[in-house]
Order: sequence, then structure tokens, then C-alpha cells
Amino acid sequence: MRKKINIADILLIAIILLWALIIILPFFNVVVISFTTNKEYLMRPLLLFPREPTLKNYMDLFEDGRVLIGYGTTLQILLFGLPVNLFLTTSFAYGLSRKGYPGRKPIFYFVLVTMLFNGGIIPMYLLMMKLGLTDSLGSVVLAYGINTFYMIIMRNFFSGLPDALIESAKIDGAGEWTILLRIILPLSMPIIATITLFYTVDRWNEWFNAMIFIKSPNLQPLQLVLRSIVLESQLLDKISAEGSVVIDQQRFANGMKMAAVMVTMLPIMCVFPFLQKHFAKGVLVGAIKS
Repeated sequence: MRKKINIADILLIAIILLWALIIILPFFNVVVISFTTNKEYLMRPLLLFPREPTLKNYMDLFEDGRVLIGYGTTLQILLFGLPVNLFLTTSFAYGLSRKGYPGRKPIFYFVLVTMLFNGGIIPMYLLMMKLGLTDSLGSVVLAYGINTFYMIIMRNFFSGLPDALIESAKIDGAGEWTILLRIILPLSMPIIATITLFYTVDRWNEWFNAMIFIKSPNLQPLQLVLRSIVLESQLLDKISAEGSVVIDQQRFANGMKMAAVMVTMLPIMCVFPFLQKHFAKGVLVGAIKS
């Protein structure tokens, strides 16, 4: 039977559409400005479609050279940091999910404390300096090993798997690593995909640890490069408004800034749809049991 649409349904649909419009319009405006000339932007700051679309903002951005350096550095952090995060989180979550693991509850509570308290920036910097990792990508990779919240989600997922699987594997002579790699992980693809997406976004957006530990310009990750471009564009706008310095009018500061935002977001936007179905299932299942 066809369901009747009442006033409440119409009101709900209208609210959802309005909320979606509020979310989409600013993002769409960023995309449009990145393809807009300086002259057209000064005439109409709020654009829906550029009358004379141009790629000059992107060309100026890549001519700068820092974006390519940022891409290379961020990809290296992602390449080396993501496996470290997944290995530490998966192995630790599996150990805490095992009911026969000695000291499981005290260790779990001790880990929970780290969500509220930590040693701070200065001890971390002194540690990296002692290890000789300052001004290197190793400091950024090793400064962030396990996210406690992600580990708890994975632990809850592992705890929900049947104990009979592990017991039968032990009867066949399998060790803990064999059980984890050949039984647990193949059954945990939804949560693995979810945590992988979480850590990928974290590593892609890495900037704070890089700002603390890295000083070399040729090791700046993409987010720090974007920060520099945004700050420079704001400075150029301020100087241009005061009229104290003659600025190269061939470059559109806001356009370059929006182009940098698009270049930074695009890779994650391309990856997310492929993991979306695993992402939704993994979060739901991993959050049910505590």
C-alpha cells in the first residue's frame, strides 16, 4: 500500500533540504571562487556560476611549488604512519578483547585516562630531541601511534566475535598471531575499513606535530602549506586594502586560497565513497557493545 504523505513528512523534507542547502552552498561557493577572476569576484563576491571561468588560480598555486612539496611530504607521512597506526591499534585492541589476557581491565582503564590527560608538548619534544628525530618525518609518524577512541571501537568489535572461533583455532594449534591474522582480521573488514578511513583523514590533516617538530621548508606537509597560503593571502588583502604597497594584480589571493582548499580536500573526497558502506557498518557494529 502506498504510504500517505502528511504535513509532518513535508515539513521534515523541507527542513532536510534547507539544511542540505546550508551545507552545500558554502562549499559550492569555494569551488566557484577557485575558478573565478579577481575582477569578477570584486563585482560579485557571492557567486553561483562564474561568467568567465579560469584555471589561472590553480596554475599560480602550482607555480608556487610549495603545494607539490606538501603533497610529497603528506603522502610520505600517510605511507609510513598509517601502517604504524593500524598495526598498533589492531594488535592492542585484540589483546584487550581477549578475556584471558592478564591485567586486561587495569590496562584498559589506564588507556582511558590518556583520553583526558597527557604528558604535554614539552616532554614529547624533549623525547623526540633525545631520539634525534626532530626536523624529520619520523617525529611526526611516531608522535601519533594510537588513537584511544579508535582502539576502543575496534576492541568492542573484536569482543563481539564468537569465542568458539578462537577456541577451535587453538585446538588446531594456532597461536595468537595466527588467530589474529587468519581468523579475526578477515572477519573484521568493516571495522578495519572504518579505522583505516579515520587514520587516513588524521594523517592527511596532519599539521600540529609537523608544526612543532619540523622546521625545514622542504618537509612541510600539505596542511601547513595551506596554512601559509591562507595567512599570506590575508596579509596581501590587508596590504592591498591599506594601499601601502603595490601588489601584483595578476594574482588573485582569494582565488588561490580557495584553489588550495580544493586541492587539499579532493583526494579524501575521492577515497571516501569507496569506503562509505564499510564505514557506516563498522561504526554501528563497533559502538554497540561496550
